Amino acid sequence: MWDDAFPSFLIGLREGLEAGLIVSVLVATLVRSDQRARLPHVWTGVAAAIGLSMSFGAVLTFTAANLPGKSQEAFGGTLSLVAVVFVTAMVFWMRRSARTFSGEIKQKVTAALGMGAGVLIATSFLAVGREGLETALFLWTTAQAAGSSSGPLAGAAVGLLIAAALCWGLYRRVLHINLTRFFSITGAVLIVIAAGVLGYGMRDLQEATVIPGGTSYAFDLSAHLDPVSWYVTVVQGTLNLTPQMTWLQVGVYGAYLAIVMTLFVRGVRGAAPAKPVPVVSAAVAETSDGSVPVGLAAAVAAEPTAGASVPAEGTKPVVLAATPAATRAGSAADLDRDPGAGSAAASTAVEAGRPAAPAPAGGESGSVSADADKAATSAAIEAEADPSATSAADGEPASEGEPTAEGEKSAEPAASGPEKPSAPAEGAVATPSTPRRFPRWTVPAALVAVPALIAGITIAAGGGKPASGTAVVEVSAADCGKGFTAPKPGRQTFQVRNTGSRTSEIYLIDPVSNAVYGEVEGIAPGTTRVLIATVGTGSYAWRCVPNGGKAVTSAAVRVGAGGGSVQAVLPVSEKDLAAPLAAYRTYVDQGLADLQTKTRTLQSDLDADKLDQARKDWLPAHTQYASLGAAYGTFADFDAKINGRTAGLAGGIDDPAFTGFHRIEYGLWHGQSAATLAPYAKQLAADVDALRKDFPKQDFDPADLPLRTHEILENTLHRELSGNADYGSGTELATTGANLDGTRELLTLLSPLIDKRNAKVIPAVDTWMRRTEQLVLAQRAEDGTWTPLDKLSDTDRQRLDGSVGQLLEELAPIPDLLEIRKAA
Repeated sequence: MWDDAFPSFLIGLREGLEAGLIVSVLVATLVRSDQRARLPHVWTGVAAAIGLSMSFGAVLTFTAANLPGKSQEAFGGTLSLVAVVFVTAMVFWMRRSARTFSGEIKQKVTAALGMGAGVLIATSFLAVGREGLETALFLWTTAQAAGSSSGPLAGAAVGLLIAAALCWGLYRRVLHINLTRFFSITGAVLIVIAAGVLGYGMRDLQEATVIPGGTSYAFDLSAHLDPVSWYVTVVQGTLNLTPQMTWLQVGVYGAYLAIVMTLFVRGVRGAAPAKPVPVVSAAVAETSDGSVPVGLAAAVAAEPTAGASVPAEGTKPVVLAATPAATRAGSAADLDRDPGAGSAAASTAVEAGRPAAPAPAGGESGSVSADADKAATSAAIEAEADPSATSAADGEPASEGEPTAEGEKSAEPAASGPEKPSAPAEGAVATPSTPRRFPRWTVPAALVAVPALIAGITIAAGGGKPASGTAVVEVSAADCGKGFTAPKPGRQTFQVRNTGSRTSEIYLIDPVSNAVYGEVEGIAPGTTRVLIATVGTGSYAWRCVPNGGKAVTSAAVRVGAGGGSVQAVLPVSEKDLAAPLAAYRTYVDQGLADLQTKTRTLQSDLDADKLDQARKDWLPAHTQYASLGAAYGTFADFDAKINGRTAGLAGGIDDPAFTGFHRIEYGLWHGQSAATLAPYAKQLAADVDALRKDFPKQDFDPADLPLRTHEILENTLHRELSGNADYGSGTELATTGANLDGTRELLTLLSPLIDKRNAKVIPAVDTWMRRTEQLVLAQRAEDGTWTPLDKLSDTDRQRLDGSVGQLLEELAPIPDLLEIRKAA
């Protein structure tokens, strides 16, 4: 679990610290403005932002859960790309704006104070909400990559807790952090992690067949690295690097890392160091008439400070003793040279050239800040990011919410008497600091090189042998199952390597019955895939089926007594499904003939302006069509014309593309006239006639039959039993009954094949089928009317949903049992 926690820990720490610093600035600004009564408005916005972020994560989770297999992979891959874009933008934005966004937030808060509570709530909501949405999206993608949510959630929780503790310490002035260095280092690490997420997203899109190249592998180390070993797990969990990667994954990973890391490192190095500033001693800082020497004035002009206050007339500028090593405060060079310096106190050389605020009467020491209004409002932001901030004058205590950065020193006030020379002579310049010990790119380069080095050493030490004693079986059309010996009983992992020249389907079978114990589909030449199977007493062999070639079976091995019995799956061929498919096509053709009759009756009712009779005849026609559910996939465009809904239509009910049963249903139960609905009935009858004429020519995939046994009722649960398919008639339960009839017809045709492979499935399905039918029929009145779904009691609704859910569980094994396999 913890191997998957590092990426989410880092994003939780970084995003949590960003959000916490924003809240610190908001709170500190209100406190210093004597607006504590407005603090609940800030917390309201923060709570709303947190709620939005959690809701966003829930939407992502439940949306993915309701999608079929390939759609889930396409959805996850697309969101992985979006997450990489957000993380990349966040890294560069924070590197660029870390020094100024404190002032931006304060300006927004100051403006909001004068515009009401709603604006202040919106300000805090928007400021924190962006961080929350980024966090939710990245956590979701890392959980998808890990295949589990426990590790990423635990890592994020720890990161957020540490971020909260850091923000509290910064606000209370008990902790000093160099935020510029922090965001630079974590930014480099996040770029490496984002490269892995990008590669994972590309792999998802390839598996969803959105992007080609899913079987074109750049390397395959699965024969040399144990996929469950600790080092593979750690590298895969933290960097999303796997032992087997396609050329596209490797290409986008390397390109992203090379381009983005280069731009990031160049941007960090692009912060130019401060130019040497002339240092003037206290003894020569003033002339006899109290004016500033020309040389010093020029130095000040070269180093202006935004917002510096202008001294009152006749006031002498404050002059401080200079330090030889002083440089401009807050420069990127200082931050890199001295991790503890942060944005330390402004250099005395610059302070000597800046005009100071007038000293209070009575000789009291005044502030030497270049702009007192821009003093620190939070420990993290003002101490690390505001280059104009300095400490308060001697004797003035720092208030809560106004801490100073590590390394910041209080400026000495101007002396009232003669000053003794204590600085270098006029014209001296600041000495440059010691060069960095390592280049800036050292850390990010190490993050990439170390995992690769570990993998290389492990492979070399292993001498090309599989890790953990995992058996390697070589397969090809010429020699299937090379290296296969009698395995030990129990759960076994086989490394299956395709040494042939064609992509192949590989099966571990019982050579006597052809039953399948395990399979690997679409293994490309030169690649290795894992096959996990439970081995019991019996005979075992490998069957290799290359694309476009004949099946080849290896020599059989025997596992003796003591292994117990293992249930294998007897393979199904297209020939096995030919008879059920022919019978079902006949059933559908007869059903379409009946449907033609009923739709013509409905058309006649509307042509004769018999609305009441049309309402009675609408339901039999619609349920007749619903009972043909297993054939929907072959009806192509006819299904949208005959039974389409408004979902996805821009015009909704009034959209010209909204036709068929549901359009007529809406009109019949919403007071529309027969004249309005007659054209729709005529079109419906014509579409049904066209469907019956076209159906004998339509391709019906035999593999669809087993799939439909589960999908018909799965769609019923998501549509009819959720109320999404009702347009006024309230007959969702009647349609549910028709879907049950269609499923039972399929089971009748397929039960001989199912019983031969697992005799327990059909009895369990029959039990829950009967129970579900009883619950549905209980809602039909003697006059043929049905209880609308929204009128069911809570108890009846729960019983029906529970029964359908359990029936789906019992139906779930059928598609796997009857999957067409080339091993047959």
